[in-house]
Amino acid sequence: MRSGAAVVFTAGCFNRLHPAHVLMLEAARSYGKRLVVVLAHDSHNCKPNAVPAKTRLTRLKSLGVADAVLVGRPDSFVRSLRRVKPDVLALGHDQRLPDQDTAREIRKMKIRVVVLPWFPGKEKTLEFAGR
Repeated sequence: MRSGAAVVFTAGCFNRLHPAHVLMLEAARSYGKRLVVVLAHDSHNCKPNAVPAKTRLTRLKSLGVADAVLVGRPDSFVRSLRRVKPDVLALGHDQRLPDQDTAREIRKMKIRVVVLPWFPGKEKTLEFAGR
């Protein structure tokens, strides 16, 4: 996806979407021209409040914050990075790289890693029609 304009990649489960997520995604967008959000594959979304990827995809797209929203690979975070070819990886305030293989690939691909701020007090879940 590299085309001269910086592509920003961020990822997460996004089971509950709230204003803090929107502010975080807008902060991620400020690092480039295109924002690609990769949702955790259902096989990696093991939280008690897990929402199916199809529903999360629809909800996140409806916010209009990202240029593209994709469901990640079930087998590898690195494969998602290779697919998107970002210039910047924007991590949430509480996220870390999943493993050393990912760190090596990020260095190899010359991806800049930034940690985004959190927005306390903005965690009220957004309502979506049709839930």
